[in-house]
Amino acid sequence: MDDSFDKLKAFKVGGVDYITKPFQIEEVLARLKAQLILQNQQRILQAEIARRKEIEDVLYQSRVLLSGVLNSALDGIAAMQAVRESSTGNIKDFRCLVVNPIIEKILEKNREEIIGKLLLKRFLATHNMLNLFDQFVAIVESGDPLDGDVYYASGDSCWFHYVAVKLGDGFAITVRDITVRKQMEIALQEANQKLELLANLDVLTQIANRRRFNDYLAQEWQQHQREQNSLALILIDIDYFKRYNDCYGHQGGDDCLIRVAQAIAKVPRRPTDLVARYGGEEFAVILRNTDIEGALIVANGIQTAIAELAISHENSEVSDLITLSIGIASMTPSIETSIEDLIMYADQSLYEAKKQGRNRAIVHKPYISDIVST
Repeated sequence: MDDSFDKLKAFKVGGVDYITKPFQIEEVLARLKAQLILQNQQRILQAEIARRKEIEDVLYQSRVLLSGVLNSALDGIAAMQAVRESSTGNIKDFRCLVVNPIIEKILEKNREEIIGKLLLKRFLATHNMLNLFDQFVAIVESGDPLDGDVYYASGDSCWFHYVAVKLGDGFAITVRDITVRKQMEIALQEANQKLELLANLDVLTQIANRRRFNDYLAQEWQQHQREQNSLALILIDIDYFKRYNDCYGHQGGDDCLIRVAQAIAKVPRRPTDLVARYGGEEFAVILRNTDIEGALIVANGIQTAIAELAISHENSEVSDLITLSIGIASMTPSIETSIEDLIMYADQSLYEAKKQGRNRAIVHKPYISDIVST
């Protein structure tokens, strides 16, 4: 039937095509074939729609999961995309793609001020960290990861550890606040330095102790042996110090040792010269790159400094003031000689100074020179 009413009725009850009689078989087959193709394409389209919906669901769940991870992470996380020069292809800056709340807090900016913006190079330049920009470029170009510590004041935090890895044509970076750990490390280093200082310091006189003297002399001996330069040693003894203690008491003796030590320590001018308490009332001075004449000048200065202190010593047999006996030796270290030789020569000179009447400086033979304090 070919009335319009009949055709509409047929389509309303679910028909997809309408053939009127009389018909040709070829036409029927062609129309059926076309419908089968349409049905098959529709099934394929529905399957593709279902697959895409499934992918979208997975992507949505992934985004939700990623967002949850980013927002709940205790570390700062950001992703950067390289922005290249059109003419050379070189990276000129990075565009921020992703940041989490920790990064927002560190930078003290909200997400809208960061996402999609070219901020990195200017930010690094502003905070004197522009050298990091070249290192971030190297991550993208070479694929090698980067990590390190950086100082950046942000609220109560100032030290951060970062790890950056290549991500497409850009990089991802995680940032961790290590301020507390860094402060503990710095405090520990300072404590260790203080302990080392205390270990090498004489508690009473506040100059180097015998341990520091031994270590420094060994170090300088090796260096002077390599360089073939003269190394001088001065040994000093306070004259009749036992009698001073007996007369003025141990507290008076301690005060005397402190004043003498501080006066001796001020005479050598070079930071490489070492003044140490050798033991009891004895002191030692190590003079780098110094021959016997230079050592004599220092010894003379020490004698003058002690004389200017004018510390009374009623029981001394050489003066009514504190005086010193000084032994001096200088030599160029060699394979045939040793540290013990230098100490022995200085000690022999000190013994000779005492033997000759104290209150004087004597040089180790074969040097025939002496300084007699006035």
